[in-house]
Amino acid sequence: MRTNLHLLVLLCLSCYLSFSNGTQLLIVNNCKESIWPGILGTAGHETPSNGGFHLKIGQQVVIQLPEIWSGRIWGRQGCCFDENGKGSCQTGDCSGLLHCSGAGGIPPATLVEMTLGTSNNPQHYYDVSLVDGFNIPVSMIPIGGSADCGVAACEADLNECCPEYLAVKCKGKVVGCKSACLATNDPKYCCTGEFANRDTCKPTAFSRLFKTICPRSYSYAFDESTGLKSCKARRYLITFCPPS
Repeated sequence: MRTNLHLLVLLCLSCYLSFSNGTQLLIVNNCKESIWPGILGTAGHETPSNGGFHLKIGQQVVIQLPEIWSGRIWGRQGCCFDENGKGSCQTGDCSGLLHCSGAGGIPPATLVEMTLGTSNNPQHYYDVSLVDGFNIPVSMIPIGGSADCGVAACEADLNECCPEYLAVKCKGKVVGCKSACLATNDPKYCCTGEFANRDTCKPTAFSRLFKTICPRSYSYAFDESTGLKSCKARRYLITFCPPS
């Protein structure tokens, strides 16, 4: 069922608002439960959809972005909000608000990060980051673009194999997996202090574990060689709980 939904979305993309300016993000919930995506523009860039919204099982939304945009998207799970949009989420919570409105998500949360062009460079750069940990599988797939466009993804559920000392639990269930940096705040794992450059900050046993299971993700601060993808496409499909 989930795989069929994913294929149907891909087939329908060719007739989805093809001629608008800028870049489109088609965001799909392929999970077995509701999620609440959060979205945050970096400084100087707009934050669409008031920063967050609800996606029911199987639901999809299109977000239209300007020609140049930079920001991040993450999935929140286990949320409960009142009629005023106030409440909380088990993971990825942003100040207890449905509409994050400029607030980032509390880690651990799987991040989709992107810089879609700059004033000097039209190329798009994007990644799925596990630097601050994991909560929900997600992928970002360019639709169109050149043959060398990359897919950024962590399609596996890392919560199922998360080491006990990194696990975040709710009612006995693992709902998130911290990175070693988030768990320890150790400069060696966070690439800070004397480790704040690519010569001294190297992959660790923890980042290698994430990378082995999710090879198309960004596993630590200097993972550009395989974690960072590039493309120049008019639209991208972002799928929470993509088929593995």
